[in-house]
Amino acid sequence: MNRPQAIPTVQIDNENVKVTQWRFPPNAETGWHRHEMNYVVVPQTTGPLLLETPQGEATSQLTTGVPYYRPVGVEHNVVNPGCSDFIFIEIELK
Repeated sequence: MNRPQAIPTVQIDNENVKVTQWRFPPNAETGWHRHEMNYVVVPQTTGPLLLETPQGEATSQLTTGVPYYRPVGVEHNVVNPGCSDFIFIEIELK
């Protein structure tokens, strides 16, 4: 399946953190990637996101302003399965 790409906008990148706003139009994806740093995600909208991993798929319902933390992790792809834009802020801890 050929999906549109999510749009990253780096807001801060210094010796301590990298802060990126991710904007996902409907059906957009990040593309497969692996985080090299621990990170926190803060949703700016409420809705579902699909997480694809080599082990399978899972859909999570995210809520505006409710953050989650993930350690350096497995390869994955994030997809917006919804019918409106989804936005989150990703804070990578250096």
